[in-house]
Amino acid sequence: MEDMVGVGDLVLLDPLTEESLLSNLQERFKHGEIYTYIGNVVVSVNPYQTLPIYGPEHVAQYRDYNFYELKPHIYAVANEAYESLRSRDRDQCILITGESGAGKTEASKLVMSFVAAVCGQGAEVNVVKEQLLQSNPVLEAFGNAKTIRNDNSSRFGKYMDIEFDFKGAPLGGVITNYLLEKSRVVKHTKGERNFHIFYQMLAGADDSLLKTLKLERDSSVYGYLNYEARGAAAVDDAACFAVVQAMGTIGMSAAEVQHVLEVAAVVLKLGNVALGENFQASGMAASSVCDSTGVQEIGSLLGLAPQVLEKALCFRTVETNRETVATTLTVAQAHYARDALAKNIYSRLFDWVVARINKSIKVASAEKRKVMGVLDIYGFEILKDNSFEQFVINYCNEKLQQAFIAMTLKEEQEEYVREGIPWTPVDYFDNAIICNLIENGQKGILAMLDEECLRPGTVSDSTFLAKLNQLFPAHGHYESRVTQNARRVQDPSLPLSSFRIHHYAGKVTYNVAGFVDKNNDLLFRDLSQAMWRAQHPLLQGMFPEGDPRCPSRKRPPTAGSQFKASVATLMKNLHSKNPNYIRCIKPNEQKQPCVFSAQLVGSQARYLGLLENVRVRRAGYASRQLYGPFLQRYRMLSRATWPRWTGHPRDGVETLLEELSLPPDEIALGRTKVFIRSPKTLFHLEERRRWRLHDLAILIQAAFRAWRCRTHYQLMRKSQILISSWYRGNTQKRRYGQMRASVIRIQAFVRGWKARKEFRKYFRSGASLTLSNFIYRRIVQKYLMGLQRSLPSTKVTDNQWPPVPYAFLKKADQELRRIFHLWRCKKYRDQLSPQQKMVLQEKLSASLLFKDKKALYPQSVPQPFRGDYLGLQQHPKLQRIKGATPGSVLVAEAVRKVNRRSGKLSPRILLLTKSHMILVDAKGSQPKTVISLEDVAGVSLSSFNDGLFGLQLREMSTASPKGDLLLVSDHLIELLTRLNGAMQRTTQRDLTFTVAE
Repeated sequence: MEDMVGVGDLVLLDPLTEESLLSNLQERFKHGEIYTYIGNVVVSVNPYQTLPIYGPEHVAQYRDYNFYELKPHIYAVANEAYESLRSRDRDQCILITGESGAGKTEASKLVMSFVAAVCGQGAEVNVVKEQLLQSNPVLEAFGNAKTIRNDNSSRFGKYMDIEFDFKGAPLGGVITNYLLEKSRVVKHTKGERNFHIFYQMLAGADDSLLKTLKLERDSSVYGYLNYEARGAAAVDDAACFAVVQAMGTIGMSAAEVQHVLEVAAVVLKLGNVALGENFQASGMAASSVCDSTGVQEIGSLLGLAPQVLEKALCFRTVETNRETVATTLTVAQAHYARDALAKNIYSRLFDWVVARINKSIKVASAEKRKVMGVLDIYGFEILKDNSFEQFVINYCNEKLQQAFIAMTLKEEQEEYVREGIPWTPVDYFDNAIICNLIENGQKGILAMLDEECLRPGTVSDSTFLAKLNQLFPAHGHYESRVTQNARRVQDPSLPLSSFRIHHYAGKVTYNVAGFVDKNNDLLFRDLSQAMWRAQHPLLQGMFPEGDPRCPSRKRPPTAGSQFKASVATLMKNLHSKNPNYIRCIKPNEQKQPCVFSAQLVGSQARYLGLLENVRVRRAGYASRQLYGPFLQRYRMLSRATWPRWTGHPRDGVETLLEELSLPPDEIALGRTKVFIRSPKTLFHLEERRRWRLHDLAILIQAAFRAWRCRTHYQLMRKSQILISSWYRGNTQKRRYGQMRASVIRIQAFVRGWKARKEFRKYFRSGASLTLSNFIYRRIVQKYLMGLQRSLPSTKVTDNQWPPVPYAFLKKADQELRRIFHLWRCKKYRDQLSPQQKMVLQEKLSASLLFKDKKALYPQSVPQPFRGDYLGLQQHPKLQRIKGATPGSVLVAEAVRKVNRRSGKLSPRILLLTKSHMILVDAKGSQPKTVISLEDVAGVSLSSFNDGLFGLQLREMSTASPKGDLLLVSDHLIELLTRLNGAMQRTTQRDLTFTVAE
């Protein structure tokens, strides 16, 4: 409690007022604490953002602790319910209530996910858990819609019974739905949307599926869809449709999924059936379908003749005892019939989906089962315009409040009796008078509404209101303009066509317009029979009353009576189980995180009866704890119980309380628990515990510091002793080593002196030289023998050589290495053919001429010298020039001649023979210049990576009248190398090379 923001359990709130309750909720909400307890009830404030308080680690945390040991959390309620079901064999129910947008659907998902995480593993168990979890998105798609208050608002009530075996593993479940808001199919407020499935189908279906369903992707073309609110922030229509299409996980076949989508498409297309005014021959007003295309497409989807559907929409058959009369419908009546058909088809489709899910998840075995129910139902609603839907919703909440107070008081009383504590009756507001006002079998509002619907003659909402005014003129919780006038009360806020009920959560004004029609919920028999005649696999089962073989003139039950019976069944079901409550609150209307509207939260707190709940909880004793946990928490407050108590926990608690000297009327000892009446007493205990913990912390700190200093001293002392011993030992070792080395040296000198003295007479004066020569020869012999064994390979590129063992052999080793290299080079050369030798000779000449002088040289090393780069054999003209030239051609390639004036390049063919160099025109193949090698004086070239060179001619040469030639060659190294070789062979002189930067 010391690290908790505000008060985690409102039962301990002091003082208890509406302002303090709201202030505590706001303070916790600002710090991210969205859950608060009222005893074992959880109040959840919607954060409108994702908080890091969920996931496997939090599930594991809350499943291992009792209810009050950790911070308030929805997981604690789910764990308490599951453990009570598994360990105590008590059926459970979790009631989740709150208004739209308060987070009821998310709360139910969290409860389901927690139970699925803790209820065991196994192939069959995992399949059941997957089906239970996957049923949620399907029901959300067909039963949720975007409203002004909530982007994913549940428009139906849902109660799910999850059935477990004796081990706590899920076996299956049953889903019951309540009061689907089917009027939303044909009409909804501006800014809201129809049910999600329509938008998801249009956004997520592929083109082929849309074509099969005869739909268009643009939602604005459908009359039943509000094109002003196409998107919902909390819903990704395309992604959700992919989940809906995967309904196979809950047992549906692909054909069933297709049939469901076809029926949903029919509902959409019914809204586009335009009905126009028409007149019969007698002059009576009638109606007709303006464009039969839509009716034909609907008939194609349903397997129904378009004429049958068109007649059912525009005509009505009335059967009497004697005859059957067909009457025409006006345009208004035809529109009512069309909308009634659309609402009934969708409502029955939703019921079919729920029934199909139940068929998949129902328990097949007959073994004994434990049940946990989860109720996610609409909260109390006070809107600007309240109609029949709000009336039955608030009636349901009155019943839930009545059951909540009754079960809470019953639970309190049973605990007091079980613990042997005297029970004092609690004063509280009993809303049974309100429930009786609504549901009384003979004189209740629902009974009067049913009576008005069944009464012959002219029936309207006004006659229904008049009957209520006549029946309840002085009822304390009912008022209208007529009853106010009778009491001489003026209230302009109450319209003439409305009545007001004083609910437990506040006054609600209901507009009676539409009450009778919505309660009747009639579908003309012609439409039912038309749907039954359709060949679609689903519709015949959805409209059994249309079967002409089983005609029934019995009037179907009204919507109010059906809902009343459903609520009665629900109440019976809830009373048979142990209840757990989650109260959901919406903090603001803008759906923004970190925004808390005290006025809005206050109104919801009144709707939910939170203050009344707290008062009932703390009417007797505000807090109660088991003896063991109580003693464990407060044992440090008494010397007798600290640090441990070895006796019975109750005896320890009695000893502790005697020493604390608390007022006797503040404490009561039950059989297993200690009861504390006032929150102030509990806070006093917590304050004393906090100061005692402070003192104990100081004591622990002092003991820890003493232990740490003592341990540090002992460690330093051991380290000092160890270091000293190692140092002394090392010093003695060094001293011993020095003494031993000195003794050995002295001994060596003495032995040597004795040996020289003893053997001096056996040696001549040159004995030392003989010995040294012998040792030298042995060393050299050993060196040469070792060198013979470790000679490298005969590859000329192998640079390995064994290291020299002695320094005085270094020069000999180098000479031997050089001789060995020359030998293996000669051996390599002897293996070469004359042509290979000539190639290597040319490469050697090129290396001597250009290595480290011309940047182009390294690129030419790996390239073989080919000589003929023109293919002389394929050029007859060049063959003739070659034939006219003495000697063989050494080089034949294409060069470029540089013009002296313009610097332009002219292509030429260069032929180098043993005695001449010939330049031939590249186009005409005519010799342009013939230069004898005798006339060549030298060559000039740069050191760069280019093929430019200048051919210098002797001054008296007549080969080129214009002087020296500038040429560019792609094979410069090869050309000049062979030119130099030809010069040496022909003129016995070397070619002069001038390399310039």
